[in-house]
Amino acid sequence: MSVLVDEDTRVVVQGITGGEGRFHTERMIEYGTNVVAGAVPGRGGQEVEGVPVYDTLDEAVTAESADASVVFVPPAFAADAVFEALDTDLDLVVAITEGIPTQDMAKVYKRLSEVDTRLIGPNCPGIITPGEAKLGILPGNIFEPGDVGLVSRSGTLTYQIVDNLTSEGLGQTTAIGIGGDPIIGTDFIDALSLFEADPDTNAVVMTGEIGGEDEEEAAAFIDREMDTPVVGFIAGRTAPPGKRMGHAGAIVSGSGTGTAQSKIDALEDAGVPVGRTPEEVAEHVADLR
Repeated sequence: MSVLVDEDTRVVVQGITGGEGRFHTERMIEYGTNVVAGAVPGRGGQEVEGVPVYDTLDEAVTAESADASVVFVPPAFAADAVFEALDTDLDLVVAITEGIPTQDMAKVYKRLSEVDTRLIGPNCPGIITPGEAKLGILPGNIFEPGDVGLVSRSGTLTYQIVDNLTSEGLGQTTAIGIGGDPIIGTDFIDALSLFEADPDTNAVVMTGEIGGEDEEEAAAFIDREMDTPVVGFIAGRTAPPGKRMGHAGAIVSGSGTGTAQSKIDALEDAGVPVGRTPEEVAEHVADLR
């Protein structure tokens, strides 16, 4: 089983005619993702890899009965693309774009509370259900079907940990890259809730990093609400307070929360083993067997 996406998901690529959009559309199609349309203003009537392009997302969704979109639109226009998606009947929008202005995302976040559409991202690698569909830029070859769910703020760490899981014979139900920006759509608790409700997900890996309090809040949720076992990993153990490291949201304020140690402590207090390396994460998951 999977969460959010599977072989029946019908995908529109917003920005399909751009360099990134075209390249990753080809990779998604090669993986088996059911890409049914593209949407680019002024490019209606064209095709990319045999996929029809429409001038508006609404036209694409209506004509092709799509239920998900992937946003490969430059930062200055990406929020408008997300707003366009939120005005349709799409179930899921995956915003890959990095560098969307925070003030734009604040407006998007407000709109999300008024609609049923789920947003993943921005500044994320996307989502994949191994062997069925991937929406985004994840390298499909390292994933294998299985019973481990994964949610991560970091794209690179997602790939590393999945590679270690797969090497240990631990396949995945779905992997969700939620993104590391200060304002995102789907957060840790949202993703953990999905995996907890999935009868085929028997363990979850949660990969966090320094900055903010999302991981501490997720630890409290795990302790309070989850029966499915969770294994953690926190990046940034050696990061000095007050220094921005990597993602826009990864900065430690010095208030006592947001540090790697505070997140590790919160997770361990909730009964979550935390690996010091990606290899240790895979070993902890294997120990749950």
